[in-house]
Amino acid sequence: MHSRTKRLLTLLLGPVLLATAAGAWADLADRSRINMPPGVTLLGQDIYDLHMLSIWICTAIGVGVFAVMFYSIIAHRKSQGHQAEHWHEHLGAELAWTIIPFFILGFLAWPAIHALLKVYDTDEPEINIVVTGYQWKWKYDYRGEEGVSFFSNLSTPKDEIHGKAEKSEYYLLEVDEPIHIPVNTKIRFLITGNDVIHSWWVPELAVKKDAIPGIVNEAWTKAEKVGIFRGQCAELCGKDHGFMPVVVVVDTKEDYEKWLASKKAEAKKVRELMAQTFTLEQQIERGQKVYDTNCAACHGMKGEGGVGKPIAGSKIATGPVDEHLKAAVNGVPGTAMQAFGGILNDLDMAAVVTYQRNAFGNNMGDSLQAVDVYKFKSKK
Repeated sequence: MHSRTKRLLTLLLGPVLLATAAGAWADLADRSRINMPPGVTLLGQDIYDLHMLSIWICTAIGVGVFAVMFYSIIAHRKSQGHQAEHWHEHLGAELAWTIIPFFILGFLAWPAIHALLKVYDTDEPEINIVVTGYQWKWKYDYRGEEGVSFFSNLSTPKDEIHGKAEKSEYYLLEVDEPIHIPVNTKIRFLITGNDVIHSWWVPELAVKKDAIPGIVNEAWTKAEKVGIFRGQCAELCGKDHGFMPVVVVVDTKEDYEKWLASKKAEAKKVRELMAQTFTLEQQIERGQKVYDTNCAACHGMKGEGGVGKPIAGSKIATGPVDEHLKAAVNGVPGTAMQAFGGILNDLDMAAVVTYQRNAFGNNMGDSLQAVDVYKFKSKK
């Protein structure tokens, strides 16, 4: 192929690719998916505006540079008798490509600094929530609200995850226990990690902060609209990283107070239950629910094992109760078995150990109560 033809085809490649991209753009049903969302906070709107300002400046620069480049290529090509000039030490050019970017960056500096100062302004919050990342769930503690502390786990059905059922609209973005906050209220999040580095990210609330073990990072939001807003862990935190969503429900202030009252009532009920004694059948029934939520992902729905060792017929589940509690409460160093002593309350810990010792053919006949777990922890 003639060299001139090759050069022509090369020049045409750019417009062809641009046209293809434009066609893909036009086919998108929801164009907002290819851009960051403005969100429902004033801070989020500021960040979005800064983002769009930068995009349009970059677009203008790109159009200008490519226009000059293509004009130069076509109007000053060698076939028309033009010769290349050597002007890389031209004072005017040196000044232009130094001064112009300086003014562009200076133009962007004010809104960028303004937005950045807002991001770090966590003073005078009305509500403080401690967010702790675990593999692979989130724990929320409402400071100053006794008993309002809970874990938030992925609730997408396993049939969807394993491809046995059609994926829902919010595939891998549903949880069993969403966090609730009131509208038009400044919320401060105190974010940390329990095991590895996580990152708590909810784009529409303009919050993204790393959850690092041993360090407490601060972030805040003030939602202007009622609704449900979704996010996820934005740090590669392990093999189940994709199963660690965040769901935030922004309520009216009245609905938030009702929800808060219901959580306090739940906590009071748990405290009352922890003082009671339950039958073996009742503990097994409660323990199965705890197992399905917290243990089945590693040990299998039928105790067959997987990431973790099998429960069915295991030495732990059929051996001394104290050894079983030791593994469940303190974890097993050097393995994926984490310590559940700070994750489950004594009532649920007693129930799930009872279930493991009596399910999957183990049939040990043991029935642990919350007081047994409390006594075990007190020995340490």
